[in-house]
Amino acid sequence: MVNFALFGCGRIGKVHAMTLAPLKGANLVAVNDYFEQAALDLAAEYGARAASVADILADETVHAVIIATPTDTHFDLIRASIAAGKAIFCEKPVDMSADNIRTLKSEVEAARIPFMTAFNRRFDPNFALVADRIQRGEIGEVEMVTILSRDPSPPPVSYIKSSGGIFRDMMIHDLDMARFLLGEEPVEIYATGSALVDPAIGDAGDVDTAVAVLKTASGKVCQISNSRRATYGYDQRVEVHGAKGMLRADNHLENTVEIATAQGFGRAVAQNFFLERYAEAYRQEVLHFVDALSNGEAPSPGINDGLAAQKLADAATLSLETGQPQRIVPE
Repeated sequence: MVNFALFGCGRIGKVHAMTLAPLKGANLVAVNDYFEQAALDLAAEYGARAASVADILADETVHAVIIATPTDTHFDLIRASIAAGKAIFCEKPVDMSADNIRTLKSEVEAARIPFMTAFNRRFDPNFALVADRIQRGEIGEVEMVTILSRDPSPPPVSYIKSSGGIFRDMMIHDLDMARFLLGEEPVEIYATGSALVDPAIGDAGDVDTAVAVLKTASGKVCQISNSRRATYGYDQRVEVHGAKGMLRADNHLENTVEIATAQGFGRAVAQNFFLERYAEAYRQEVLHFVDALSNGEAPSPGINDGLAAQKLADAATLSLETGQPQRIVPE
């Protein structure tokens, strides 16, 4: 039995608590949140206790922590969890600073702490199947990856101002997916974008419409398209073109009913929110972490993947600022 503590009782924390609840090999024993009532409510719902960070980390019966707090709290929570010898499951990004992630990486490796960066999209059943079929050689050598990710509407500008920008906040998922599907590290990235959805986002120093092109040493390329607006729902698609064929995973629609009339064919809109679209992915990533701990295996993606994605996001941001492609320096 793996005893978990949860830091952060917001919407993602609640999803992870719900996943842990029915598992035979895991038990949520403690929760913490900046807003005490949020912790008390979640603790009451799942039979856990609300406690301070210090009390949780001092509790030797707690084996692992889930960090689902705002990004600017991750660094201190991770370091404290390492010192306490807890296995760590951390929401993306690990930290806004690649140098901070390097520091954490060194400490995680020195302490031999199991660490998972929660890039949930790797665990989406369809995306995972695409990756598996690539590995089986069904389309031969990968030549081009196309990733489309578009939100139904932009977040508040107050969030944009503290998000680190679209590449670190939104596209970082797609940058990790690019590495996952390419099977080879990108060595160059070019990014550009505009504020077309909300002028206030531009005034805040960010863009809401962005593209990035990544290239590997062998010449494989990946195109990523992001938008903070999609009138037809939450748009999440991937396509991988190879020497022998193509693999594609399409959107999840609200239903599978199709109507045909004299006016043509009609289908439902895409699911409207990431919690719905990636519900199974969130469940599967926690299951993977629990299984890895139970079996004494290293969970994946790890902290190296968190660092690699952050470096790509930083390089994309610099490319937008300079108008020039950026080289990715290996660690």
